[in-house]
Amino acid sequence: MSTMLPASLQVIERGWLSANNILGLDGDEATLIDSGYVTHAAQTVALVRAALAGRRLTRLINTHSHSDHIGGNAALQAAFGCAITVPAGLHATIAEWDENALLLSPLGQQGARFQHDHLLAANDEFSMAGLNWQSIAVPGHDMEALAYYNPEKRLLISGDALWENGFGVIFPELLGEADGIAATRATLETLARLPIEVVIPGHGSPFAAVDLAFTRAFKRLDQFANDTERLAWHAIKVIVSFALMERQRIPCAAFTAFVLSLPFASDVNARWLGLADAELGARLARELAAAGALQLQDEHYRCAT
Repeated sequence: MSTMLPASLQVIERGWLSANNILGLDGDEATLIDSGYVTHAAQTVALVRAALAGRRLTRLINTHSHSDHIGGNAALQAAFGCAITVPAGLHATIAEWDENALLLSPLGQQGARFQHDHLLAANDEFSMAGLNWQSIAVPGHDMEALAYYNPEKRLLISGDALWENGFGVIFPELLGEADGIAATRATLETLARLPIEVVIPGHGSPFAAVDLAFTRAFKRLDQFANDTERLAWHAIKVIVSFALMERQRIPCAAFTAFVLSLPFASDVNARWLGLADAELGARLARELAAAGALQLQDEHYRCAT
């Protein structure tokens, strides 16, 4: 797929816990989109340094403010002196480092505080990799998120608004903060109207089967719209999986307490599912094991990825 991208645009594909890093090259300067998770920050700096091959990283732009997309911001700024640009709607949240609004505290995740230098609003334009990019509001997964579109090459940097097999968890819907399902539908409809040749997602490889991806995304959204409990259970599994991947192993006897220590999991269960504590822990362990995300070893649950 990399052969379908301009040589001036490089994708550093990451596995969980980090989002992909997209590097745009302009002569002896470069721009990076998204920076991965904080525990991977040293690895991110090393990967970016190698990809720069002597160029200067002058700018770092984020698609949204979730921990796996901004976690390397502080380390990259310290290493390279780059300016940081964030979506305009996140100005106060990041300036005040509101760990609740950033979903760090609710999800039991970590972050490294940074100061941003510039803002990007929907419909703004910027140059990167010798191409002109347009900022597009893509609310749903994150109500302030932006995607970046280049009409000349028909490229979309989608963040978590569109993956090859879906999209990011619709947090606002489950937290009662906004109509996240309606926002996600509007986002998918907006993106589907664009002529797109290649999507560079926040997670997974760049892909050209764009129509199929939209078909899958709308189908998944319809399932969630018709059954919010299904969305709630999916979200809890995702967040517990992420937390387990970060910690690597949890004693089996402490697993339910570990799940309940994640405020998001506990609150969403109380709001949408109403499972007893023991049932919540047992069902999660059973289904994550069946999905290959969790393994039993020496009376511990271990991350299987």
